[in-house]
Amino acid sequence: MLNLLEMKTFTTLVECQSSSKTAELLGVANSAVSRRIKDLESHLGVQLIKRTTRRMSVTDDGMHFYQRCRRILEDIEEAEHELNNQARDIKGTIKLSAPLSFGVKHLAPIITEFMLAYPAINIDVDLTDRRIDLLEEGFDLAIRIGKLEDSSLRARKLAPIRHLVCASPQFLSAHGPIETPSQLQDLPALCYSNIKHPDRWDFTDQYGKKGSVRIQAKMRSSNGDTLRHAACAGLGLICEPEFIVKDCLANNTLKAILTDYTWYEMNLYAVYPQTRFVSKRLRVFIDFLAAHFDV
Repeated sequence: MLNLLEMKTFTTLVECQSSSKTAELLGVANSAVSRRIKDLESHLGVQLIKRTTRRMSVTDDGMHFYQRCRRILEDIEEAEHELNNQARDIKGTIKLSAPLSFGVKHLAPIITEFMLAYPAINIDVDLTDRRIDLLEEGFDLAIRIGKLEDSSLRARKLAPIRHLVCASPQFLSAHGPIETPSQLQDLPALCYSNIKHPDRWDFTDQYGKKGSVRIQAKMRSSNGDTLRHAACAGLGLICEPEFIVKDCLANNTLKAILTDYTWYEMNLYAVYPQTRFVSKRLRVFIDFLAAHFDV
């Protein structure tokens, strides 16, 4: 079955004639645009876009498919417009828990957009890195980063979360070069404490071989931003999600090392209790999150 996100990406790319502009309009990375087009071509078994180093052009098959996609998407937009007023009929409160740093950086604007689309739904947000008990504390939903272990909860994967090992340029100048994970065990590290083994960093090498390294925790914290500040000051190494260290990498206050390795292999999930009845407001909110975290 055709993927509507891929169809939307394809039609936008044809109209923009630019992968970067398409990515900007859809709010995704350039790599996501390329991946969706390749997946679409693979599914259809035809080439839709001709690519060279300087320009792109639409094939005859691609132009025919574009015209069909445009009509389909317009029909969907019309149906959504007709049903838009029904959003006002979905009412109630969603009690939500999410990690502090991720909630501030990424979740807050999505919640705002959702509440504008569904004005009769109220959101009660608790931003905390503490591992809350959904049933005991009366939460409808939690956003979690990691590996799922609690079988009493239902979960929907929203996105992969890439981790990077980083340190300040001054730290690396004093302790580098660092070329293998085993070298990390002799260096001071800043560890996130809300995981099962804070002092063990798991990795997969470029050949798919899994391993782990025991590190020396100079500092432990349940908040990733706290660890990032300490790393920028040169206190030690961190292994943190890319969304926490992205700005520091951009301004060179941190540098990523050992990037040929995959660290932790964690995902972003929406988790909720395994009840027979899931409210419509919760279903539409989870769908809304899933649509925004497509990467």
